[in-house]
Amino acid sequence: MSGTSLDGVDLVYAEFKEVNNFTILKAQTIPYPQDWFLKLKNIADYPKGAKELEVLDVELGKYYGELLLTFIQQHNIKQIDLIASHGHTVHHQPELGYTLQIGSGEEIFKKTKIKTVHDFREQDVLLGGQGAPLVPIGDQLLFSEYDYCLNLGGFSNVSYQEDGQRKAFDICPVNTVLNFYANQLGFDYDQNGELSKKGILNKELLVELNQLTFYLSTAPKSLGVEFLKQEVYPLLNKYSIPQIDIMRTFVEHIAYQLTVKLAKGTVLVTGGGAYHAFLIRRMKELNPNLTLIIPSKEIVDYKEALVFGLLGLLKLKGQVNCLSSVTGASKDHASGTVVF
Repeated sequence: MSGTSLDGVDLVYAEFKEVNNFTILKAQTIPYPQDWFLKLKNIADYPKGAKELEVLDVELGKYYGELLLTFIQQHNIKQIDLIASHGHTVHHQPELGYTLQIGSGEEIFKKTKIKTVHDFREQDVLLGGQGAPLVPIGDQLLFSEYDYCLNLGGFSNVSYQEDGQRKAFDICPVNTVLNFYANQLGFDYDQNGELSKKGILNKELLVELNQLTFYLSTAPKSLGVEFLKQEVYPLLNKYSIPQIDIMRTFVEHIAYQLTVKLAKGTVLVTGGGAYHAFLIRRMKELNPNLTLIIPSKEIVDYKEALVFGLLGLLKLKGQVNCLSSVTGASKDHASGTVVF
């Protein structure tokens, strides 16, 4: 799994006894080396169909294959039934019938000689869906004891059960924006929220952020870097205020959007944002009816990668791994491409 926050590649070796019974055996995050970080940081600037994207797709697939071989060797892993790879999202414009994740599954297979499932989003978009979020089927099968499953990654998304169906949608940007400004201040990220906590809240900016049209639309809906480039950053750039004040205001924006979308109940919080103590504190203060549960570090860090393993397993079994109630597609289906 490679997320939009670009903190690295998550590798998980997991065993599924049944589709709702898992054990994480080994897990590791490998930070992107500087050359790959820079290549991926501005990758969305390439237009659809650009030759550079084809080249990067192959190169990244080879790189992922090499990472996997090293991981397998380091951990002395002997039995592998399949590799499931989300890849790295470049474009996500489902309203135009288009989504693109690079990191060629064919190249991963060539390197590893292990059956590989990849390209999980495209089929859903072709069926009229958002192609996202895809993790809710995993939430339903693996973490059903919680009222909400909230992921705080590059973007935030939530899934929950309603009227016998799994519902889910993307809520707002999180680490993509906070990391962007932390980088400008010379930090990799806003550790524990120590940077944003020192800033001054700009109420005028907060009002404008909360009025962005995406927040007024109904689910199913999903976010990509296009939303940042077209709406979020232009708005933030209007304000000549210190980066630290932008971060403070954006944390308030995140906390508001998250807590206004969740009514009350238990919330499983995962993803890098679970470590942002200041954001978690503001969420608790804004909505005391929510019980925020931060699980083991293993689940916080690797839940999404684990679930893509499950999606790959379901695909091989010919079972539904993509829910129309979540994405808005014309039907439930088994999404992904198998290379073997």
